[in-house]
Amino acid sequence: MSRINRVGVVCADEFVPENSKLNRKDGGRGTSGGVLEVFGAVLTLLSVVFILFTFPLTAWMCAKVIQEYERAVIFRLGRVVKGGAKGPGLFWFIPWLDVIQKVDLRTVSFNIRPQEVLTADGVPLRVDAVVFYRVVDPSIWVTCVKNGYQATHTLAQTTLRAALSAHTLMDVLIQRKSIAKRTEEVLYTATRLWGVQVERVELKDLTLPVSLQRCMASEAEAARKARAKMILAEGEVKASRALKEAASGFSPVAFQLRYLQSLSSVQSSASIVVFSLPTELLQTLMSHQPQINTS
Repeated sequence: MSRINRVGVVCADEFVPENSKLNRKDGGRGTSGGVLEVFGAVLTLLSVVFILFTFPLTAWMCAKVIQEYERAVIFRLGRVVKGGAKGPGLFWFIPWLDVIQKVDLRTVSFNIRPQEVLTADGVPLRVDAVVFYRVVDPSIWVTCVKNGYQATHTLAQTTLRAALSAHTLMDVLIQRKSIAKRTEEVLYTATRLWGVQVERVELKDLTLPVSLQRCMASEAEAARKARAKMILAEGEVKASRALKEAASGFSPVAFQLRYLQSLSSVQSSASIVVFSLPTELLQTLMSHQPQINTS
């Protein structure tokens, strides 16, 4: 512990002079920066005077038209012009001092190429998605990120992989909308510092391994067969109960007629042999059946 303390003290002592040097350098830069600002203001004023004296000739060079869905970020002597982005419509600029960068404000969509993801329960999954976003602050979009499209694309890939790897396979299959919504919220929080608003994230396709697809298909087929057998059994139970209720309300004559009708409905073929017995004999056998069982 003492060694750690000594190292910390030495590092602090070493950094104090460096910090003071940096402060002195910043003060020098502030002085030189003030001189450069004055020089830039003078140069801008001379340029404006020159444009006014040669106005009929320089009018076409100093005018720029921006479309309704575009904004123009103007850099004058390397600094962004105060007042924010220009447009839409006609605006004026100094051609030999200003650099213009156009920014499209329309919604942009891009596809995230298929990503190999390992879910929380160890299942390999291949997923792709589509992201919709638009620029809301052109000045920040131009000054804070070098390649905004590539940065947004890369961030969307990593965010999607992290979001899917934190869920199991069943959660991914069932909660696709909620996962896409959470991914959209994470992207919005991260990209709003770049002047971007992520509007929507959608999961397009989920590809499972072939062996896992076969296992899931077999499981679903077994579940369907089990449900079909249960439905068939419930139907047979209901039918037997209905027959029992119907038979209990028959009179002896009606029961005999129903018995004869059932015999006539049996299809005659070589493999089926039907023996007709009197109902009195059947009743006698049924009445003696308990005695036979007890004996």
